[in-house]
Amino acid sequence: MATNTLLSNIHILVIDDEPDLRTLYELTLLREGYQVTTAGTVEQAREALHAGRFDLVITDMRLPDGMGTELLKDLRNQQRSERCIVITAYGSAENAVESLKAGAFDYLTKPVDLKQFRSVVAAAIHGTNTADRPKEVSSASDTRATRRTGRTTGGEAALSLLAGDSPAMRFVKDRIVKVARSMAPVLVCGESGTGKELVANALHANSHRSEGPWVAVNCGAIPENLLEAEFFGSKKGSYTGASQDREGFFKAANGGTLFLDEIGDLPIAMQAKLLRAIQERCIRPIGGSQEEPVDVRIVSATHKDLPAEVAAGRFRQDLFYRLNVIDIHIPPLRDRIEDLPALCQSLIQRIAAESGQSPPKLAEIALGQLSQLPLNGNVRELENLLHRAMALTDGDELQLDDCMSIATRPAPIEATTTPAPLSAPRAEDIPSDLQTHLDQQERDILVRTLKETGFNRTLAATRLGLSLRQIRYRIARLKIDTPQSAEDEADA
Repeated sequence: MATNTLLSNIHILVIDDEPDLRTLYELTLLREGYQVTTAGTVEQAREALHAGRFDLVITDMRLPDGMGTELLKDLRNQQRSERCIVITAYGSAENAVESLKAGAFDYLTKPVDLKQFRSVVAAAIHGTNTADRPKEVSSASDTRATRRTGRTTGGEAALSLLAGDSPAMRFVKDRIVKVARSMAPVLVCGESGTGKELVANALHANSHRSEGPWVAVNCGAIPENLLEAEFFGSKKGSYTGASQDREGFFKAANGGTLFLDEIGDLPIAMQAKLLRAIQERCIRPIGGSQEEPVDVRIVSATHKDLPAEVAAGRFRQDLFYRLNVIDIHIPPLRDRIEDLPALCQSLIQRIAAESGQSPPKLAEIALGQLSQLPLNGNVRELENLLHRAMALTDGDELQLDDCMSIATRPAPIEATTTPAPLSAPRAEDIPSDLQTHLDQQERDILVRTLKETGFNRTLAATRLGLSLRQIRYRIARLKIDTPQSAEDEADA
């Protein structure tokens, strides 16, 4: 009853020049409990908007005396609070993108599916009236864990993970807050290690979809022959080994956000299928007989120069324009070096929490040393340096002497001998993620040594030339399971 009372206070303006469709939308909304006013032209809509305020405006794209986007521009110029949903012709991706760029909250394509119509209207209404929603719903975003990162982040908490208060980072945060409430696709660009996934997570956490699922996908890490099944799902028996129905990324993200990391690595053939799924908001699982509607917001990220990839024929131009409705560029760390103290403090606290340590204090001299490094790997390289420093430092103050000697040591020059030329490594021998590759090698060595010493950490540390504190840190960081009895024995 309380919900119906709340909905009866919601006033929606519906604009469509076809009387039958206008009546269909009106009846659908009235059955949901909303107040509805209708108009058939741009002029009639302007008269209604002049006469009063609305919570939502639903307009057809093409009207007898103009375009629905003209009304969006009116609302924006007058700084009015109404959100707008635009209805476009079937398959008209250009119109959809145009409406989103003009400020529409979302769009629907004809013929309109009434179930999707009700869902999009509810999302727009709840996004503008969060104060009127039940408390257990509005707080859900603060307790929901993300799928890949495992972080529990509300809107403010997600923004706080983007440490730094430089003008460049303030611009990024302001842009996140500004565009989060829209349904427009967002393309996050930046060099490797700048924090593109953190930006995408903040977009989700600050959106009206924060209660829904957050699904993050690394497009470059999925074998090409599995891409379609991973994205769209599959039906039982559709291929060898398909023993049951499988839910794809789009279905898993239904009602939430789908984050496509390293979108530039997606093969051309899969780009065409992704484009259709985004445009039509429908997917067909492998082996499925019909398409299934999906409701997801797309956020993508890349370190590549996508316009150059388009020019080279490696990325579809139509998909690029569909994904790049709104762009957010993350500056490299060298362009915001004033954020270094805040970044170091945030990273040290997180590293310490993950390994069960008390966060050490970063010495002033260490901060000065870090500021002299090129840090071409950006925040990821900074995090790795701090990881190493915390493993090698004994005491309450973090020192970087050993790390700096490794990071800045020049290659030795032999005066009496000429080194043999090195053969170039084969492409298949070069890891796509160096840090993960090195972590796995370190983990394998630690596990083997621990097994050989009966999981006696003191003995294993001695064999590897480490202190007990250093090997404990590495075991925690690399998430190595050790028998409790062996840990007790080592501590004793």
